[in-house]
Amino acid sequence: MASAELQGKYQKLAQEYSKLRAQNQVLKKGVVDEQASSAALKEQLKMKDQSLRKLQQEMDSLTFRNLQLARRVELLQEELALSEPRGKKNKKSGDASSQLSQEQKSVFDEDLQKKIEENERLHIQFFEADEQHRHVEAELRGRLATLEAEAAQHQAVVDGLTRRYMDTIERLQSDKARLEVKSQTLEKEAKECRLRTEECQLQLKNLHEDLSGRLEDSLSVISEKVPFNDTKYSQYNALNVPLHNRRHQLKMRDLAGQALALVQDLVTALLNFHTYTEQRTQIFPVDSAIDAVSPLNQKFSRHLHENASYVRPLEEGMLQVFESVTENTVTVLETTVKLKTFSEHLTSYMCFLRKILPYQLKSLEEECESPLCTPALTARNLELSQDMRKMTAVLEKLRTYVALLALPSTEPDGLLQTNYSSILTHVGAALHGFHDVMKDISKRYSQKAALEHELPTATQKLVTTNDCILSSLVALTSAAGKMASFFSNNVGYLTASLSYGPRAASGFTSPRAAECMLRYKQKAAAYVQAVRKVQQSLEKISKLEQEKEHWMLEAQLAKVKLERGTQRLADTLRSGGQQEGAAPGPGAPAHAHAEPAQQSASVPDAESREDLIKNHYMARIAELTSQLQVADSKSVHFYAECRALSKRLALAERSKDSLTEEMRLASQSVSRLQDELTTTKRSYEDQLSMMSDHLCSMNETLSRQREEIDTLKLCSRGNSKKNKSR
Repeated sequence: MASAELQGKYQKLAQEYSKLRAQNQVLKKGVVDEQASSAALKEQLKMKDQSLRKLQQEMDSLTFRNLQLARRVELLQEELALSEPRGKKNKKSGDASSQLSQEQKSVFDEDLQKKIEENERLHIQFFEADEQHRHVEAELRGRLATLEAEAAQHQAVVDGLTRRYMDTIERLQSDKARLEVKSQTLEKEAKECRLRTEECQLQLKNLHEDLSGRLEDSLSVISEKVPFNDTKYSQYNALNVPLHNRRHQLKMRDLAGQALALVQDLVTALLNFHTYTEQRTQIFPVDSAIDAVSPLNQKFSRHLHENASYVRPLEEGMLQVFESVTENTVTVLETTVKLKTFSEHLTSYMCFLRKILPYQLKSLEEECESPLCTPALTARNLELSQDMRKMTAVLEKLRTYVALLALPSTEPDGLLQTNYSSILTHVGAALHGFHDVMKDISKRYSQKAALEHELPTATQKLVTTNDCILSSLVALTSAAGKMASFFSNNVGYLTASLSYGPRAASGFTSPRAAECMLRYKQKAAAYVQAVRKVQQSLEKISKLEQEKEHWMLEAQLAKVKLERGTQRLADTLRSGGQQEGAAPGPGAPAHAHAEPAQQSASVPDAESREDLIKNHYMARIAELTSQLQVADSKSVHFYAECRALSKRLALAERSKDSLTEEMRLASQSVSRLQDELTTTKRSYEDQLSMMSDHLCSMNETLSRQREEIDTLKLCSRGNSKKNKSR
């Protein structure tokens, strides 16, 4: 877990480093471009300065020439002013001189006009050059300000990157320290694991020696006692009589009863959902009592009206499966023939769902197209459409797996027993998916109902129907959750119990083997019952014979007593008659009465003696019976203790195997963690060296940029001072 976290952190750091490297390349490129542009601007600035100097020199020369011309014009004007009075005085002197001065004046005027035009043109050029210089200077100042701002931004970015690099370095150093501590703890754990490994290897060696000795003894016993091996061929082992576990059958019947109750709840919820959905199509978006329902909703309602003919058979099929699981049957997938009927009913219900799904989706689209439908309600309808598609897909997947489970009862070779566990696991996953989809549908429908209740046209009938649909969805979600939890809790038992068959065989070749076993079981049960009845009859006969002997003995004793009594009575009568005939007296009757009294006293003594003998033997029998019961209970206790010890031995062997496997995995994990630690250390060191080199190069680049910016600032300040001085 820790190595995975470190790997994730390392990947994040690598990604950030790659991003920063790409940004750094972009910044380098931008700095190079700005350097090139600044160099070009420097060249332009030099050229502009040169042109400005030329223009200033020309301006100076023109100014000087203009001053000369102005002075000459002044001189000419003065000469003209002086020549005019002279011309008046000497007007008469000659026309030749006036004509000459007039020609000179015209020449001077033309020359003056040319000089004035040239001066005006030079003034215009100077003004344009001055304006162009000011514009170029302002543009250069603006570009210089932008470059300074960009340089400041680049500096801020570089400072941020430097801070991030420093934070990353500190974090990597802390991770390195933590990894070192963890490596030390792992080394300690590795040492402990080595010690435990040595102990386990010693125990394994002892156990191996013990088991090898037992194996040799067992092989010798098998070679001496077993005449032949009847489990050599697996195809013949399938002919063995399959086992019948009554406890397993009772457990399977209990599970089938629970599944039947869950399917009944699911069927009830589905019936309510489809029925209330049918009622809703007659109410919303158009109430059938007010206006005609759309043809789409009419067809949808007609199909929904047939839901009972598709849903009810699910309960009937599960009931048949429950009735087929009895105490006197063998419940495996190969013998559960009624599961095929349930699979067919589920297939027909899936056909019904696929038939009504397009109508349901179109009905939701029709609700969205209604003018009363708000955007929120439209969104809920679209989500509900997606959930309905998911529910159909999940139930289709569940139907496929149930059909696969029902396949061995009709085609024994259609599904291998090795695939039973994976199919049962997929059934549990499909049930959990069905529960999740139903929770989403219930949530979406509750939101949809709340939005519909806020509509101004919502009637009490619509509110009641929506509440009924919500209650049916809640019941359906609860039933799906119970089924998913029930299957998840019992999937291990089902995997172990639904695939048991003849010992050392690949499985049942057909359900006839189970039927044959059940038929033989019934015959054996009848035979055992007849034997028990015969044994009971023999016991009764023995008891009756004992009673017969007893009563015959009693009769013989009574006969002897009777004979003795009659003989004594005859003797007494005979002796009494003789005494009466010889000498009758008053004492004779008393003697005659004394003899019968003695006889009657002797008879009770014999009866009491027999009763004592009988009581003694009965007490002896009861004592022997109690001793026998105590011996039986002790033997049962010893047998249970022996079984417990054998189980403990098997558990100890399993724990030994698991411990050896854990030890092997621990050693592998330790070696893997050591390799990861070394690679992580190496990668961190390489990354730290690369980052330090990168920081050095960045510092050099920043120093160069700062020097270039300082030189540019100095040049721009010098140029601005020169321009101001000029």
